[in-house]
Amino acid sequence: MEERFIDAVVFDLDGVITDSAHYHFLAWRELARELGIGIDEVFNERLKGVSRMDSLELILQEGNQQNDFTLSQKETMAEKKNLHYCEFLNELTSQDILPGILELITHIKFEGISIGLASVSRNASTVLKALQLEGTFDYVVDAAKVKKSKPDPEIFLTACKQLDANPKRSIGIEDASAGIDSIKASGMFAVGVGKTLFKADYQVHATKELQWEMIKSEYMQWRER
Repeated sequence: MEERFIDAVVFDLDGVITDSAHYHFLAWRELARELGIGIDEVFNERLKGVSRMDSLELILQEGNQQNDFTLSQKETMAEKKNLHYCEFLNELTSQDILPGILELITHIKFEGISIGLASVSRNASTVLKALQLEGTFDYVVDAAKVKKSKPDPEIFLTACKQLDANPKRSIGIEDASAGIDSIKASGMFAVGVGKTLFKADYQVHATKELQWEMIKSEYMQWRER
């Protein structure tokens, strides 16, 4: 397929480029324990692709504590969680890039297609630096650059705008339901990495299954519908 059919490919970060999503869980679990609230990996699925403050609200609701704190107190708790998360990030290296991702990026770049990153994490630049991926993406959108979190399409639309890409001629790759909803709402072709992302236009179970030729084939079929 000729490259002119695709303007851009926009990646999520946590769970797609690297498994820093697990570090988010560990940090939230630590904060939840301090509040006397128990959360597990199943509950954590609800937090994927969700902003920091919205994630905190979900945890507080789980413990029926959503009305027990002021906004200022909640902001302090969210920052405390972020400090826990940043401690875990110190362990990240280039070896933590998920299987198949570097190969996929190489194929996309070889065809001259722009690539972007759309992450609700405010630590995206820190993660990219730890993974030695600084400068790999043509544009990076993080939580600081948008007003609305996923599943709102703003973050993917912002990436497309900055990449001078038409969303309807672009591809988004996500591992969270909120992210898939965000991609779909933007008008982009949605690639889901995970076993339960049934709303995705194309779904694989793991990043190692992300084959560029297959993605392009599925994208072209989607365009022709």
